[in-house]
Amino acid sequence: MGIILMLLGTIVNALAIAVASLIGTRIRNVPEGMSKIVMQALSLCLLIIGIQMGVTGENFLIVIASLTTGAMIGEWLQIDARLNKLGDWLGKKLGKESQGNVAQAFISSTLIFAAGALAILGPLESALRGDHSLLFTKASIDGFSALIISSTLGIGVLFAAIPVFLYQSIITLLASQIDAFVSPALMDLIIAELTCIGGIMILAIGLNLLNITNIKIANLLPSLVIVVALVVGFQGMLL
Repeated sequence: MGIILMLLGTIVNALAIAVASLIGTRIRNVPEGMSKIVMQALSLCLLIIGIQMGVTGENFLIVIASLTTGAMIGEWLQIDARLNKLGDWLGKKLGKESQGNVAQAFISSTLIFAAGALAILGPLESALRGDHSLLFTKASIDGFSALIISSTLGIGVLFAAIPVFLYQSIITLLASQIDAFVSPALMDLIIAELTCIGGIMILAIGLNLLNITNIKIANLLPSLVIVVALVVGFQGMLL
């Protein structure tokens, strides 16, 4: 299977986010009260999605160890601060035409689009079975979400298409290589724990958007790598 064909679902997904974001930023003169209630409604949906995903984990001690260790590494690397600087830089480059907080829109939308189960399952299906249907479904969901979010948070949502494309492409390419070395049972366990951590991160996004908390969510990103390492390392005890 050619690389372009293998990545077709991810390409469509990224394009859907980009195009919908551009359309969303053109929706002008939205009353402040309407923008506020739409964001609150979206935030409440994110809370429910996060809770649903968060309870899928089968080994919560591994989730706790991954999140705490990942948080320390993320804080040490200052991932959140660096991403905010990138967002601020993009905002300055865009000038007055940029609508809303570019850094917040970029970080929040990236994590929303990349933390869900479909962001993992979709690329795996593309790599292992050549089936892009999950990613096409994700593209429609992300496109609609990008339209709504960009209409309130602004152009920063557009740039989320880049990390989403890179993240899902890496999963696809890696899956095409490691399929022969990972059993289906182990893969299911990895996906369950990744989904759990992703759900916790989405829950945190919802809380942040409601101004209930101010969690540096990007600093939790190393947890996604650590949980895979822990599951693989302790697979003898877990399976």
